[in-house]
Amino acid sequence: MSEKKQKAEKLTGNEQVIAYLQQLDHPLKREIEEVRELILASNSQITEHIKWNAPSFCIHNEDRITFNLYGANKFRLIFHCGAKKNVSQENKGKIIVDDTGLLQWVTDDRATVIFSLSDELTEEYKNKLKTVIAKWIEATSNTPI
Repeated sequence: MSEKKQKAEKLTGNEQVIAYLQQLDHPLKREIEEVRELILASNSQITEHIKWNAPSFCIHNEDRITFNLYGANKFRLIFHCGAKKNVSQENKGKIIVDDTGLLQWVTDDRATVIFSLSDELTEEYKNKLKTVIAKWIEATSNTPI
């Protein structure tokens, strides 16, 4: 095994994300970093690592929010319940009530928020995003926030 590969394997999740972002070339890099900070600040139990070639955020070691950075002029936050289908959520309706209108529902337990070059991360928008993040983490974790 090469020395470079051994060193990469020893990085913590947080170190993985920092290294990833240092090398990231994206027109919305500032916004990506700002959203990352919002997610991390939302709950002291949230951890991060790289999954699906992007930063992903976990609660109790279960992925719950993942960036999708494909596309030059936009990025997505994917709100989910991990890689496996959430059978316990079937036929129960949407996992949270989204009063903010930010979420675009894919299924009842998976939603996205899309950011583009024309979007501005105003304080009002950030507050709405914080609300969605907090509700999602609470609804998908074993312990409340």
